[in-house]
Amino acid sequence: MNRVKLFVAITMIFTGVSSLKAQAPESETVTDIDGNVYRTVLISNYLWMAENLYTTSYNDGTKIPDVTDNTAWTGLTTGAYCWYDNDDRNGKPYGALYNWYAVNTGRLCPDGWRVPTDSEWKNLEGNADTRFGQDNPVWDKQGGRGEDAGMRLKAAAGWSSGGSGTDKTGFSACPGGERCSKSRFFVAGRSGFWWSSSEYSESSAWYRNMIYGLDDINRNTHPKWMGFSVRCLKPI
Repeated sequence: MNRVKLFVAITMIFTGVSSLKAQAPESETVTDIDGNVYRTVLISNYLWMAENLYTTSYNDGTKIPDVTDNTAWTGLTTGAYCWYDNDDRNGKPYGALYNWYAVNTGRLCPDGWRVPTDSEWKNLEGNADTRFGQDNPVWDKQGGRGEDAGMRLKAAAGWSSGGSGTDKTGFSACPGGERCSKSRFFVAGRSGFWWSSSEYSESSAWYRNMIYGLDDINRNTHPKWMGFSVRCLKPI
């Protein structure tokens, strides 16, 4: 065995195949319709945004309604976005919060990109976790799952005191919080919520959640009117 092959073999033993897959050219970026530029990371067979989406327009140029009124937000059945605490200064660190109806338009991400399905989130989790691979049935469960996928997906800074992750994947998950019951804004800095594009029922859809102080990652369903962060991906 030559020295190059020996080095690769030793690297795979000590770092694991999943960490080798989670590589992306540092220069790779994607730009949304508003001109916002996002870092990306290659994980398995997908190029993921390494930042939360914060476009205020669909990819055809149509403006997404910015709904600040609490009563109006909870009654929506069409796409909308807001900033955490209705403060646009939260846009860059956390991204925007979108309801699922905006996700379901299929026009939220840049051309050629899409909001990940529930299955594509499972693929990400299985590639991030050091114990359970992507085809392990643990990812089909609801609630907290996995060994350390959340820790390895979380950004290495930006989470409340000591709650940041290792960001071994380069995914850099940030705690954008949520817009939840009674349209209150909740847990920015301590928890992140991300929509999938997969519907669960007429009124709810699948999402993912990473929580301050926990190493795993939560899979569950919530009403479609709730406000969550969004990451986009592109198959390669």
